[in-house]
Amino acid sequence: MNHCRRWIFRKNSTSYDLVANSCAAPEPGDLQPHECLLAIRAVSLNYRDRINWRNLAGRNVEGIVPTSDGAGEILAVGSSVTEFKPGDRVSANFFPTWKSGKFDLRYHQADLGGNLDGMLRDFAVLAESSLVKIPDGWSFAQAATLPCAAVTAWVSLVRRGNLQAGQTVCVLGTGGVSIFALQFAKLLGAEVVVTSSDDQKLQRAIALGADYGVNYRTTPEWSKSVWSWTNGQGVDHVIEVGGPGTLEQSMKAVAAEGHIALIGVLTGFGAPAASLFPLLARNVRLNGIYVGSREDFQSMVQFLNEHRLTPQIDRIFRYEQTPEAFEYLESASHFGKIVIEL
Repeated sequence: MNHCRRWIFRKNSTSYDLVANSCAAPEPGDLQPHECLLAIRAVSLNYRDRINWRNLAGRNVEGIVPTSDGAGEILAVGSSVTEFKPGDRVSANFFPTWKSGKFDLRYHQADLGGNLDGMLRDFAVLAESSLVKIPDGWSFAQAATLPCAAVTAWVSLVRRGNLQAGQTVCVLGTGGVSIFALQFAKLLGAEVVVTSSDDQKLQRAIALGADYGVNYRTTPEWSKSVWSWTNGQGVDHVIEVGGPGTLEQSMKAVAAEGHIALIGVLTGFGAPAASLFPLLARNVRLNGIYVGSREDFQSMVQFLNEHRLTPQIDRIFRYEQTPEAFEYLESASHFGKIVIEL
């Protein structure tokens, strides 16, 4: 009997501990007709993993395997699987049951690393309809960065944002979603301004193609810098990952009939202190974005197969270093993505 290594959340007095343990590995003979057995080779971390780990949203994840994002190799397929074969290199969609079309609240009942076991384990059994082939020539570590951060950036700019060449985009910070948004926006012909509290990170973003950077620590009213950079027009799109603490500046930075993609809660879950009137006054479109469907993931992979993009991996940790990787995520000193290799 093979064993499957995995990390799980274990409740402590205030939050959760990361505990390494093992269980019996799934066997090919146990697969349902529509299922695939996957050997997971790499995972990446998202801010959501910190939210669950530190119990910031009060969610019960006792005994759950963390992380939504992973990539690996198919070892075996069920009798009715037609899209994949053993040896195929795949990733899983964040919401395994959201195949295409409009979002439905029931998809929240099946989210990897939340209600369902995530990817921080040697093996997983997943439905054929939840898997996506990874981009041609990408390593497992590179592909592990895609399911949450990249799909979120893609949906924000392309499907929900309808980004056009020549438009302007403001990305907040230099985490996973923001850096993918910068890279996609540049490939799609947009101009991009990046905010950060770290001048070195701003230089790295500019080296990656950003047209302008503003330090929000030295310039708290950073919307004024964005306003002058756009000659008093404001930006067409804001990738808003901060939430209540940054929304006021985002509303002041966005153009008339512009678009704010509301993605993250890096500044917490509280209510915004600012008036929402600028949204009305400027006829702004505000889209709540929670990742995307399998179809979104597939269309993004098609784009990545046609355009050269190198995901920005800040650090790669070994499986045994998982607690260190989570601590590093919490330090917020990373640029792009943090990966754990199995």
